[in-house]
Amino acid sequence: MPEDTYRTVSVRVTPGSSKPRVEEQSDGTFRVYVSASPDKGKANSEMLRSIAKHFGVRGSAITIIRGHASRVKLLRIDAY
Repeated sequence: MPEDTYRTVSVRVTPGSSKPRVEEQSDGTFRVYVSASPDKGKANSEMLRSIAKHFGVRGSAITIIRGHASRVKLLRIDAY
C-alpha cells in the first residue's frame, strides 16, 4: 500500500474581495481572495472550498494546521 501523500502550503487570505480567486505567489505561497467576511469562519470555509477546487481534491482532504483566526494560514492537503 502506498504511503499517505500530502503537501503543506502557506496561504494568505484576503476576505471581502469583489473577485474571489486563488493566486500562486513567486515564493510558492498562495494568496486566496474570498468574498465572505471573516465572521464565524465564513472566510475560512470559502477559502477551503477555493483551495480544494484549485488543487482538485475533496474539501475534507484539507486541514488548517495553523492560523485558524489569522489571515496567514498553514494548510495540509492530503492525497496530493
